[in-house]
Amino acid sequence: MNEITFDIAKSLYRPRPSDAHKGTFGRALLYAGSKGMMGAAVLSTEACLRSGVGLCYLLGPECGMDIMQIAVPEAIYKTEVPDPNLYSAVGCGPGLGKNEETRHYLRFLLKHTLVPLLLDADALNIISEQKWQSLIPEGAVLTPHPMEFTRLTGKTGTRAEMINEACRFAVEHKVVIVLKGAGTAVIDTDGTVFINTTGNSGMATAGSGDVLSGIITGLLAQGYKPYDAAMFGVFLHGLAGDMASKNMCEESVLARDIAANIGEAYKSIKHFPVVV
Repeated sequence: MNEITFDIAKSLYRPRPSDAHKGTFGRALLYAGSKGMMGAAVLSTEACLRSGVGLCYLLGPECGMDIMQIAVPEAIYKTEVPDPNLYSAVGCGPGLGKNEETRHYLRFLLKHTLVPLLLDADALNIISEQKWQSLIPEGAVLTPHPMEFTRLTGKTGTRAEMINEACRFAVEHKVVIVLKGAGTAVIDTDGTVFINTTGNSGMATAGSGDVLSGIITGLLAQGYKPYDAAMFGVFLHGLAGDMASKNMCEESVLARDIAANIGEAYKSIKHFPVVV
């Protein structure tokens, strides 16, 4: 099976032009957070910004505005539903909740979003409960953990069996699937599978997936193609987690430590191979 290695990550990396401005690197819209779950929105937003996106907007509830403005002042907070196609990419799901208003806007996103779209967490859970799989736009990036994937497909089994089912689902719906777990699998719309080689058990912690969603959304907004954004994002996320665990220990890694090490992970990829 194919593996995502440093060589592949370096080939996917897109250097920033020296004469760039923030408009060069896209406008990401994240639909995330709810009462009691604003931490997920904070983590995904910070990760999106650290991935290199020019501007990051967060659509969330009124109760989350002060939290976000203090925690991530670089983000732009919105409480009224915008036109998703005014942005370069949209990420939906972290800490979202599943109330009626959320379901209504998710359905709107699924039917009307023309820009690259990432679906995670409660966005996937709503799709599963409402049986909206047929509404998922072609080319969307789905980032389920195994339980979310089982809800989405109705299938369970060994890791190999779930990867095979993910291939079938990806081909049928023409989507990119990031099946999270030890050795995260990234599956393209044609069923091609790559297994990630970075990451460690310290990343099995609350909020780690929110960081990944933010990274991939930020890469999509910068113009990375969906499969490239998924592969590069997964490798970058795992490498940041490896650096976080090296600086402390796997037992003590928090999701915010992964986000904080995205820059160091970028440096390792940019400078690969190391010449001594």
